[in-house]
Amino acid sequence: MTHRKGIKRHESLQPLSRHHMIGLHLALKLKRAGTDESRLTIEEIKQEADEFWNPNGQQHFREEEEFLLPAYAQYENVEQPEIIEMLLEHVKIRAQMDNLINAKDVSLDAMHELGMLLEAHIRKEERVIFPMIEKALPEDKLHELAPYLH
Repeated sequence: MTHRKGIKRHESLQPLSRHHMIGLHLALKLKRAGTDESRLTIEEIKQEADEFWNPNGQQHFREEEEFLLPAYAQYENVEQPEIIEMLLEHVKIRAQMDNLINAKDVSLDAMHELGMLLEAHIRKEERVIFPMIEKALPEDKLHELAPYLH
């Protein structure tokens, strides 16, 4: 029997990774919205999305944009496809979350699309972006970031 080893994240990035786990659960609920696999109503999923996004999800994006990426930019060129994609996804997720939470009628297709985008975005950050940052930043710089990442 093989045991899957979890990704060992630097302690300063662990709060962001914990929030990612919550985001993955929400992504799954969004992808299942309106299907036989869903145990929640559309309104319950919208409520969970609101609780995830306000204020924690928005704060999470700000921390990545205001602290994590500028720190990375001190050591590496940020004009990389993965970083550009990450930031564009932040814009798309913000727009779609706002629509989901505030619009009167949200289509199941829109919920499914947001779920897929959120999941792919989180997996990219965990599997690609965070490892790039951990590799580039010296230990003292990673520790310096810790108080700013929740």
